[in-house]
Amino acid sequence: MADLFTDDADSGAEARSNAPLADLLRPATLDDVVGQGHLTGPDGPIGRMVAAGKLASIIFWGPPGTGKTTIARLLADAVGLRFVAISAVFSGVADLKKAFAEARQMASAGKPTLLFVDEIHRFNRAQQDSFLPYVEDGTVTLVGATTENPSFELNSALLSRAQVLILNRLDAEALDTLLARAEAHEGRPLPLTDAARDALVASADGDGRFLLNQAETLFSVELSEPLDPAGLAEMLHRRVPVYDKDREGHYNLISALHKAMRGSDPQASLYYLARMLVAGEEPLYVLRRITRFASEDIGLADPQALVQCLAAKDAYTFLGSPEGELAIAQACLYCATAPKSNAAYKAQKAAWKSAKETGSLMPPKNILNAPTKLMKEVGYGKGYAYDHEAENAFSGDDYWPEEMKAQEFYAPSPRGFEAKIAQRLEFWNKLRAERQQ
Repeated sequence: MADLFTDDADSGAEARSNAPLADLLRPATLDDVVGQGHLTGPDGPIGRMVAAGKLASIIFWGPPGTGKTTIARLLADAVGLRFVAISAVFSGVADLKKAFAEARQMASAGKPTLLFVDEIHRFNRAQQDSFLPYVEDGTVTLVGATTENPSFELNSALLSRAQVLILNRLDAEALDTLLARAEAHEGRPLPLTDAARDALVASADGDGRFLLNQAETLFSVELSEPLDPAGLAEMLHRRVPVYDKDREGHYNLISALHKAMRGSDPQASLYYLARMLVAGEEPLYVLRRITRFASEDIGLADPQALVQCLAAKDAYTFLGSPEGELAIAQACLYCATAPKSNAAYKAQKAAWKSAKETGSLMPPKNILNAPTKLMKEVGYGKGYAYDHEAENAFSGDDYWPEEMKAQEFYAPSPRGFEAKIAQRLEFWNKLRAERQQ
């Protein structure tokens, strides 16, 4: 038995020594976590929970490689909970029942459980509902992790019982810290020039796990001299942005592209687009930013801008690189030369702010559906004016909650298609005023 025990211990030590670098460098405390100080700091929600010694159920929402699993483990240690992890990719109903039964048994023995569910959005609605009674009675403290928007992917009942915490993509400073820890662990610097090191950080796109995996590959080879950005790209078989001697990072270039398009300068816009793509930036990353621009800075002044961007995405996906990059250039030029308006962007911000301030006000009963007898009896749908039967297909009804005055979030600009929208709104507002007198 002693020999068997020794073999097990040796095997465990060997497994640990063979673990990936990203696993070996997992933070040992919440203070070691990088890039998420808004959550883990003393004034952050996690910092306050740990200080109080009481943990609420949480949904971590953030990109890959930002520390969701690590923070969950450290939270369990910090507040003295038993840590159990499952993945929605590999688990089903039977696994959930087993986890809940074990948690209930351990709770009765005075050992409460933190149940970490990775990729929780992959569970269907019924599976998500199965968490509710165990979260409510305290059998488990649920910590879910998702890369998808919880508002769309998780049940509202589950969301109402958990606090959604957003993890940021790791910035350059946080990624540099991870590389420094890797170099300290290996006892030697990465075999890279300064420019190549910057390019490696940029290529990670905020993903700490990816960065450490790339660093591990670099540490595994013997090189006669440090790699420059071109050599790094060749070794890693990944296009890496090349940064000039002034070290303009891709955040500077994407900002320059955005500002040039906003300033309606197609020549400068195309230049910065070329700078990024020629340097090896991920084309779909750039196109995502141009698509965001189409909504934020053009909006309904030219609704075709968003259509052009999505068509460019389809074309690039279909053609690949480099042929598909022409479609991205076309979308960039379209946006740069389109009429500009941030009215939709401002309207969204104002509406979101109002929604948060007004809470759960009921809409007026006349515009609510009444699928049941009871709902009809209490007035749902009573007096609803069907706009298509009104003159000009416009009833002029009041759609706002009774406790709330009508708000004006969207004010179209006098440019492009929004000039026509402004005329429509003026016409409808006049009719509404007449019919509500």
